[in-house]
Amino acid sequence: MGPAELMQAAAMARRFYLEGKSKIQIADEFGVSRFKVARVLESAVEHDLVRIEIRVPAELDADRSDALRARFGLRHVVVAESPADAPDDTPDPENLGEVAADLLGELVDEGDVLGLAWGRSTIHMAAALRQLSPCTVVQLTGVYDAGTAERGSVEAVRRAAAVSGGSAHPIYAPMLLPDRQTAAALRRQSAIAAAFEYFDRVTVAAVSIGSWEPGISTVHDMLSAEERAHYASLGVAAEMSAHLFDSEGRRIGRDLGERCITVEADRLRRVPEVVAIAGGSRKAEAIAAVLRSGLVTSLVTDTAAADQLLGTAPGSRPALERVDPDRP
Repeated sequence: MGPAELMQAAAMARRFYLEGKSKIQIADEFGVSRFKVARVLESAVEHDLVRIEIRVPAELDADRSDALRARFGLRHVVVAESPADAPDDTPDPENLGEVAADLLGELVDEGDVLGLAWGRSTIHMAAALRQLSPCTVVQLTGVYDAGTAERGSVEAVRRAAAVSGGSAHPIYAPMLLPDRQTAAALRRQSAIAAAFEYFDRVTVAAVSIGSWEPGISTVHDMLSAEERAHYASLGVAAEMSAHLFDSEGRRIGRDLGERCITVEADRLRRVPEVVAIAGGSRKAEAIAAVLRSGLVTSLVTDTAAADQLLGTAPGSRPALERVDPDRP
C-alpha cells in the first residue's frame, strides 16, 4: 500500500472500528462505493494496519468453549481454567461455581422458574450468586442427608431466592429412600407435592454430574456395596439428579428412580435451559455420557475435562435436539 492508500485505509478504519460508522456512510464521505470500502477494510487487516483482538478474562478459555459447544451441539459452553495448584484429577473445582453463577445471572429473566438439583457444584454456584433477576426458585431433588439440609440444597434454594427476591420452594426430604413405597408416600406430602407442581414450570435448571466412583457420585455413596455392584454390572457411567446413564447416554437402573425424590427425566428434558456444572478429568467420561442423553443444553466445565471431552465422540444427535437415545 502506498502512502495515499495507507492514509485512506487508516481513515476508513477509524470511522468503521472506532467511530461506529457504517460502510455506506463511509462510502458517501469518501465518494466511493461501499464495496470499495469493504475491500479497503479487508486490506487494512491483511496489512496489519488494523489488529483485531478478541479478549476474554484470563480465567476463561474461549477456544475450548467454542470447540466444545460445536462438538456436542450445545447452546452455551463456558470452560474455565483449571486451578494451577489443583491436582489434575480434582473433580468440580470451586471456581466452576463462580462461573456458573455468572452464567445463570445472564440466562435467568424476570418471571422465570429456576430449578436447582442437589450437587456440590450447584451449592458452590448458589453461594457465589451476586445478582439474579426476580424469579421463583424450586428444589429439583431431595438432599444427600436430611441432617445436612441446612448446608446443602435447601440452603442453595434459599440463597438463590434471596438474591433474586423471589419465592423459594425447598424439599425437606432425603434424595434416596429405602423403597419405592416410602418415596411415593413422601411425594404425597403437601410441601413436597407443592414443590413438584413447579417442575413443569421450570424454565432454567442447574444440575451436577457424577461419575460412578466413591466421593464423586452422591448416589454411589448412598447405596450399599451390593447395590453399587448391581448397577455397575448394568454399565453405569454417570449419574445426574439420581438418574443413571450408560456411556451412550441411555438411562439404566430406572428402578432406582422410583426410590428417589427427584425431577423425572422426561420433565427435565422439557426444561428449555438445563445447565450442567461439572469438571475435572475424572468426570470427563461421565460428562460425555450425560451430554449424549439429550437432557442438557449448556455446560460449565474446566480445561481438564474439556481436553478429554474434545477427544470423545459427541453422540449421534446434537444435544440441543433433546433426543432421548432410548427412543428411535
